Amino acid sequence: MIELSNVSKSYQLRDGGFNKVLNQVNLQIVPGEKIGILGRNGAGKSTLVRLISGAELPTSGKVSRTMSVSWPLAFGGGFQGSLTGLDNLRFVCRVYGINSEEKIPFVQEFSELGKYFKEPVKTYSSGMCARLAFAISMAIEFDCYLIDEVTAVGDARFHAKCQYELFEKRRDRSLIMVSHDAHNIRQHCTRACVVNQGSLHVFDDVDTAYEFYTANAALQ
Repeated sequence: MIELSNVSKSYQLRDGGFNKVLNQVNLQIVPGEKIGILGRNGAGKSTLVRLISGAELPTSGKVSRTMSVSWPLAFGGGFQGSLTGLDNLRFVCRVYGINSEEKIPFVQEFSELGKYFKEPVKTYSSGMCARLAFAISMAIEFDCYLIDEVTAVGDARFHAKCQYELFEKRRDRSLIMVSHDAHNIRQHCTRACVVNQGSLHVFDDVDTAYEFYTANAALQ
């Protein structure tokens, strides 16, 4: 399970003040559960995902995890540009205590990088980085996968391959999805939350969450 208990997150401003993005947020995610996160731009959705992943720490409150949690899928911001795609894979596997040699064939085939798999990542296009990041994400098994508006990786054929790998082969895993696409949330999530003015509103069904999100977006 993943549990957020009275979690708040603030960032210090240049003038010495603070911007409170999240205020006293509470949420529970059980194994196998699929949850969508809605909110306007700048509401704090991505901040919430980073807190859940452990990439950031809350200003106050507690995030407890008894499930392994992925980084946001297709996020390549942690790659070392001077290292090759292969070396970045080896580094990530070392961090997670996994035998990288067993993962090389899958990542090499899935990412479709060809000879560039052994070239420095700084020579990659953004699409190549995304394909490598998604492939590494699928090579390492997690109990809960985080998706932050990045499910449309590559062309239509590659996108379909990613959809199958994540939503079909791993249908028993937990999923936390941030998306403005109503179709994606309705298709893959069983309930949804709305981040609004620092608060997290949790709903037992997606349609009710969308009604709340739409009504409040119109007022802002």
